[in-house]
Amino acid sequence: MTEKAYIPDTKKEFSEMTAKCKDIFVKKLHDYGTSWRVMRPSSLTDQIYIKARRIRSIEEKGKSAVDEGIEPEFIGIVNYCAIALIQLRLGSGSQISPEEASKLYDESISRATSLMLDKNHDYDEAWRHMRVSSFTDIILQKLLRTKEIEDHDGKTLISEGIDANYMDMINYSLFALIKLNYGE
Repeated sequence: MTEKAYIPDTKKEFSEMTAKCKDIFVKKLHDYGTSWRVMRPSSLTDQIYIKARRIRSIEEKGKSAVDEGIEPEFIGIVNYCAIALIQLRLGSGSQISPEEASKLYDESISRATSLMLDKNHDYDEAWRHMRVSSFTDIILQKLLRTKEIEDHDGKTLISEGIDANYMDMINYSLFALIKLNYGE
């Protein structure tokens, strides 16, 4: 009996990885509620930065001292970026119900997925030929851009806004998760 050849299906793989991220989001929502509602987007940017720096550190050192690899960190980036998009929309404030948080999470991921599908069409799946370490570097670059825009009170002259950077980071993290789970 021969094995079937793996045929990449970006939409399906993306859906599976977003479901994996949502599962973690929902479980943490159960444990912590919407305590993240107190965080400003700039604090979320810093939290995402910490996760991306840890990924890069593990990639460069080839090992981690804490018994977690890079996959949970990419999941964390997806989830924190979705939370940041919610916070950009609502502002930091009072708690919301888990149902409302889940609905807003889905809307944020849906916006990012729609952007990915459009870009993926135009770029013809170029991400499949990239290294996971390149996704890490691009995420770090997007974070530095986001911090710069935040330092300018969210105003840009010609560039995309903060929300576009969060959506790009979601997508690059999901691409990394796809590569980590399905291989090159």
